[in-house]
Amino acid sequence: MSLEAITSVTNAELKAKEAVAAAQAKARQLLADAEAAGKASLEAARAKADSELEVLQTKAEEKSKTDGDALTRQQEKEREALRRKAEGRLAEAAALIVERIVND
Repeated sequence: MSLEAITSVTNAELKAKEAVAAAQAKARQLLADAEAAGKASLEAARAKADSELEVLQTKAEEKSKTDGDALTRQQEKEREALRRKAEGRLAEAAALIVERIVND
């Protein structure tokens, strides 16, 4: 093999190694960029989920309070109805007790 051929092969091998090294560096950079983009996307999704969670929690608390207030009002109505019913029977019960005491 001539010196020129050896030099040509050596240069080709050097260029191939440089091309491989450049390709590897580019691949590492692409991977780092993709990881950074993925992390940023994940962080944005987390922030959005946190924001949505706060909104949902606020709505749930409001609904819970509204439902609790409605239940309290309903129980008050039922309690008042029972009280009126009991008051209506109070005179009758007192009369029955007096009658039993007097008749004994």
